[in-house]
Amino acid sequence: MDSRTVPQSSKGSSSPPKAGRVARVSLAIAALLFSGVALGIGPLQARRAAAAAPSAKQAAVADGADPSRTDAAGTEWLCNPDLPANPCLSNENALVQRASGRNSVQLARPANQPPIDCFYVYPTVSKQPGLAANLEIQAAETNVATFQASRFSSVCKVYAPMYPQITDNGLQHLGSGFRAALTAGYDVVQSAWKDYMEHDNHGRGVVVIGHSQGSTMAQELLRTQIDSNARARNLLVSAIIPGGNVVVPIGQQVGGTFQHLAACTAPTQLHCIVAYSSFDQTPPAGTLFGIPGHGVSFLQITPSPTTGMQVLCVNPAALSTGGSGVLQPYFPRSGTTTGRLIPWATQPNLYSGRCMYENGTTWLQVNAPIVAGDPRPVVTQVLGPSWGLHLDDVNLFLGNLVGLVGTQSKAFVRTHS
Repeated sequence: MDSRTVPQSSKGSSSPPKAGRVARVSLAIAALLFSGVALGIGPLQARRAAAAAPSAKQAAVADGADPSRTDAAGTEWLCNPDLPANPCLSNENALVQRASGRNSVQLARPANQPPIDCFYVYPTVSKQPGLAANLEIQAAETNVATFQASRFSSVCKVYAPMYPQITDNGLQHLGSGFRAALTAGYDVVQSAWKDYMEHDNHGRGVVVIGHSQGSTMAQELLRTQIDSNARARNLLVSAIIPGGNVVVPIGQQVGGTFQHLAACTAPTQLHCIVAYSSFDQTPPAGTLFGIPGHGVSFLQITPSPTTGMQVLCVNPAALSTGGSGVLQPYFPRSGTTTGRLIPWATQPNLYSGRCMYENGTTWLQVNAPIVAGDPRPVVTQVLGPSWGLHLDDVNLFLGNLVGLVGTQSKAFVRTHS
């Protein structure tokens, strides 16, 4: 990432946080909130979507430009390097919030010519009334692409297709057409992947990224198009698919959901998987994540095996050690600082994480110890104990994940040059 850190001016228009640690709902929800309550996004977001910045489509229409690129294969692209308005290319400046209260500004921007690509499948965000969403690009999709995927633009070209996902309403009112609609959604994702491979890939390495419902779509894509295909595996830099219950045999790094794609255990490892679900306390018996065949697993197109299996946990903050690591979170925010728009906030050395396994449940335990005088707020369980920190699975680790992809990209280029 092309970035540097500069001191925060005391004359900035955003006021410093009040003294004293406060618990609050997700930072992602407290700022430029994206919509959807069921599998991926917070309940307050729908109420604030209308107040958010215009979507990429709206901005493009205002400029008289075609806001999307629909390919011959029929792919409607949410993010694509050819789009005149691309939510995955956005302002990456961040307010660095320190425990001392002495904040600074980190300036960052997308890379000009990154050597690899990223293929991103977004989580449940649609508030449309039906079982499955149509392909109209709305604020919910542009916002989540910005919040989860845009920072990867510093290390890869981001491609993200629209797909007829199961909506928030559809997840709350499951009917007889659910499995057919789920499969139809995946068919569009797979078609977009084939479109990308035929017209855009050109032998470049690619990272597959998804979250929640997007992770289950990405799992099926990896399983059917990549895992069993040696050539496709060779182009896969890695896959980042939190919140989707990938399984492996107990105590193993490969097998179960995938037969060839193993867990990432080193920053330079290629063709590997990063998967986890984050909690700030031990998940309850009814958890939606961390148990094979349980909870979110019902969104898998092809169910993963359950006997003798555990849900995979890969800690992106401690790949080499497998122990505890320091998180590098990035959350959306609003406001300006030192005369600049600063749409992100990061809190160094606030959170730590460690993979845990207990009573058949696997999770990534996130801790943020209360320290006297530290003014920074911490994320909380917006949707309750069964969900844990699901809404923040990506943003809690976003700096770690982008850094990992950058390291893997260099390793890929070295081995494929």
